[in-house]
Amino acid sequence: MSADTALGGADPSRDEGAAGRDTPRKRLLRWVAVQTAVVAAAVHLLWAWPRLGSPPDARPYLFVAGSALAVAVAVATLRAGEYRRLYALGAGTLGTFLGGFLAWHGTDAAAALAAEPLAVVAVIVEVVGFAAYLALFRLAPPTSVVVERREADGAEGEPEADEGTP
Repeated sequence: MSADTALGGADPSRDEGAAGRDTPRKRLLRWVAVQTAVVAAAVHLLWAWPRLGSPPDARPYLFVAGSALAVAVAVATLRAGEYRRLYALGAGTLGTFLGGFLAWHGTDAAAALAAEPLAVVAVIVEVVGFAAYLALFRLAPPTSVVVERREADGAEGEPEADEGTP
């Protein structure tokens, strides 16, 4: 037992953030975050695609760009390490969709939700995805720790070169 633990400090090896990327809680949160980001992107594309030709409204073009970003973040969430910046970007993307809806409709947001079932789906998945990305952010170790782990894993996986052979 370390002196820090004996004095009542936290044992870093028991910290969820230090436990690695594949703990059951993190896998579930990643799955929820990815699914909600993809559904939010699909909903925004479904709304935007038929409206791309209407010049006075910029929303369809912003929705297409935001949907592409949401899908890119979802793919990176599956494939990359547990980077806090990535999770912040995911939460920010879904939060921007949600905040944009509220800003666009203002006090009529409830009426807009009642009139558009697609908006209800979008708001629900954005709130759930935002919460999942925030939880992943809180559980992830600092980026410097992830980079150090990755470098250590890379150094261990490489065979040592023998200086006598070409």
